[in-house]
Amino acid sequence: MKNEIDNKQILAVYERIQQRGEVTEEGKFYQGITAFSDIDGYTVYLQGSGVLLRFGFHNTYHLDYEHDKHKDDFLQKLYNIANEE
Repeated sequence: MKNEIDNKQILAVYERIQQRGEVTEEGKFYQGITAFSDIDGYTVYLQGSGVLLRFGFHNTYHLDYEHDKHKDDFLQKLYNIANEE
């Protein structure tokens, strides 16, 4: 898979959701995306639109999804959050 998302964008979106999101059992929820991390904080997750993004050690990420439409919707949400004022 080609690098579709910039690592800095992933972290910026995660931080924005942590700052502006509503607390849920799964993590913080904002604009259709839930952000959470593992216990040690080394791996962060963004989940929404049927997609799970795992971003971890060595600045690598992995997207889990069943349909390209889900991925496209998810990436659009990340873009929208990253480009908010």
